[in-house]
Amino acid sequence: MGGATTVSGARSVVARLGWGVADQGVSSISNLLLGVVVAHALSPSGFGAFALVYVAYALVLTATRGIATDPLVVRFSVGTEVGRSRAIGAATASAAAAGTVAGLACVGIGLGLGGTVGGGFIVLGCWLPFLMLQDAWRFAFFASGTPRRALVNDAVWGVLQVVLLVTLVQTGHDDVTWCLSAFGASAAAAAGFGYLQCRVRPRVREVRWWLVTHRDLGPRYFVENLSMGGARQLRFVALGALGSLTAVGATRGAEILMGPFLVILMGVSQVAVPEGAQVLSQAPRRLVQFCLGIGAVAALFAALWGAAVGLLLPSEAGRLLLGDVWPHASTLILPVALSMVAGGFVVGATAGVRALGASRRSLTAQTVSALLYAGGGCAGVAAGGGAAGSCWGVAAATTVAAVIWWWHLRRGLADHVAALPAGPEVGTLPGTDPVPRLQGVTS
Repeated sequence: MGGATTVSGARSVVARLGWGVADQGVSSISNLLLGVVVAHALSPSGFGAFALVYVAYALVLTATRGIATDPLVVRFSVGTEVGRSRAIGAATASAAAAGTVAGLACVGIGLGLGGTVGGGFIVLGCWLPFLMLQDAWRFAFFASGTPRRALVNDAVWGVLQVVLLVTLVQTGHDDVTWCLSAFGASAAAAAGFGYLQCRVRPRVREVRWWLVTHRDLGPRYFVENLSMGGARQLRFVALGALGSLTAVGATRGAEILMGPFLVILMGVSQVAVPEGAQVLSQAPRRLVQFCLGIGAVAALFAALWGAAVGLLLPSEAGRLLLGDVWPHASTLILPVALSMVAGGFVVGATAGVRALGASRRSLTAQTVSALLYAGGGCAGVAAGGGAAGSCWGVAAATTVAAVIWWWHLRRGLADHVAALPAGPEVGTLPGTDPVPRLQGVTS
């Protein structure tokens, strides 16, 4: 009987991870189409300008998750339904508020820069509140154990985005600002659909309560996410300043070629934290085994896909995907693939540290990782290596970061086990009340 229960539980975990991967697949395909359209419509330097704006969006996204949805996933993935509506309403409102503040900053940056890059920042700033809200709905569904709803929401966003992009191409409006407008407008529609799915209204008045209640996690996760996003932005800025916009476009193009693997990596990372919290609540000592399995599978897929792209992808197919960016991007596949192999192990360890609620350890590990990433990426281009030097520097930095994350996971779990009280509450985080689980969000 116990064996059957274990098998059933394992199947449930795999199923939820599968939904997370499928959801990220839909999201990544949409982003891939956006990148392909822009790569074909613009010159390599123009595509580099687009990449700078898109990296800024990714920076805002990760920072917003730190204060809004990361605490939601950590605190409300295990437990009862207590506080379900209030938590979702406060977290989604916090995400939209963060998007508004960041959007105003982007508009100001765009007005100051001018030109193609400036115009892209202005358009991005106008849509950031809706982009952040759409992402917040997705994580509310992950925390509630209903990732299939996130998949449906991203599918709606993806279909609308494709329709708008095709329309832009047919009407001759396929430039940076128009493509970013399609990206943002379709996200706004998906954000509205997220409300219909969840039936919980974002509560602006609860933003202060959310930030204060989770001040032990939110600020650290914010700095943690912002540090890596900032390091990525710094690397691309250095690549453009010390190298060229063509080098920026080539690096982004190589990342697009690794897109199918990123589907798996990001999809697993979205679901791994709540699943890790479940493992921790039931059998704390199995957390390392769970995280190692997650990391090994992700690393294996990275190696296989990198080998397939580097050795088997015909030049004609590469040109079909990236146009004139292909010759530059194809030379970077090996170092980018190696960095993502190491990144798979980072994702496994990160899920465990986050599930532990060890925000101090995760902040330390992520800050050091960000410094390594920025240092490796900038040192490579500064030494005259251009895009290739930057990518090899990042690969080395990510490998060292993986070692650091796993050290913190093992130390954090040891601290957790040592602090466990005797009795039924073995899964409760030391010094906290049992956290509620979001279940059955109405649709």
